[in-house]
Amino acid sequence: MRLPAHSIAVLRLGAAALTLTAVAATFFSTASRATINPFNFFGFFTIQSNLLAAAALGATAVLVLLGRTAPAWLVLARAATTAYMIVVGLVYNTLLVGLPGGVELPWANTVLHVVFPVYCLLDWALVADRGPQPWRRLWVVLVYPVLWCAVVLVRGATDGWVPYPFLNPVTGYGSVLLYVLLIAVAVITAGAAVFGLSRLRPVTVRSEPVRTRG
Repeated sequence: MRLPAHSIAVLRLGAAALTLTAVAATFFSTASRATINPFNFFGFFTIQSNLLAAAALGATAVLVLLGRTAPAWLVLARAATTAYMIVVGLVYNTLLVGLPGGVELPWANTVLHVVFPVYCLLDWALVADRGPQPWRRLWVVLVYPVLWCAVVLVRGATDGWVPYPFLNPVTGYGSVLLYVLLIAVAVITAGAAVFGLSRLRPVTVRSEPVRTRG
């Protein structure tokens, strides 16, 4: 199956827009029911990962519509954010689904934890506009999660806010560091899977170059 590049770009913009809408709807829904601290709301790994992935896909789509090729750093960013979305989807749907708290709007919850993670994975696997990612760059996928964990630990020790109970310093730093290590392992494993997929020839969808009149 062959799809023109501009069609894939429009699909990507639609997916990114849906995700941004889900984040915005969740924010305003939460704010309508209680006082909300933006630093807390946007401090969740799920929210940040969805925003980063939407930004990477959206930027790629815009470049395609302009008839330009995405630079290597942007493709690498897509690889990293796809890994984050895999972690978001797997952790939520295996450990957190059905538990109280989290995203209150059912449709937004589904978009952020199911629809967009699946879309990101399929887009990376099926669309042929990403070359093989060099294994020596795999460490890049850890940069954001490590920074996120560092900020969470600082906030937990200073103002007492943590996005997830298992990262609360009250439980002991040994326990917290164990979970941080597990997060790193999950992310690097997902990253390795994404890098591995980049070496496979897409079997379903192949983008075609956009032809512009000059």
